Amino acid sequence: MGSLRFDGVRFFAYPQDHEPRHVHGFYAETEAIVELREADKTVALADRRDATRPGSAKRSDVKHILRVVSEHFSELVALWEDVHA
Repeated sequence: MGSLRFDGVRFFAYPQDHEPRHVHGFYAETEAIVELREADKTVALADRRDATRPGSAKRSDVKHILRVVSEHFSELVALWEDVHA
């Protein structure tokens, strides 16, 4: 498992996780699973029911996580690559 912290958000990449490339971001009481789309260097919530936890997570917390992922895209792709090498 690898982790990084930026702007109050703790990111994890787990070795047992599968494609597509993604990280788990934790901020306040919120977890968001965010895809790292390298082809066009964009980020998006994972296309799965549990992409945000809890289901009642604050939208502002999720937006903060997404913003931080965008700002640190390259570092988070490197984290994923290191964990899955």
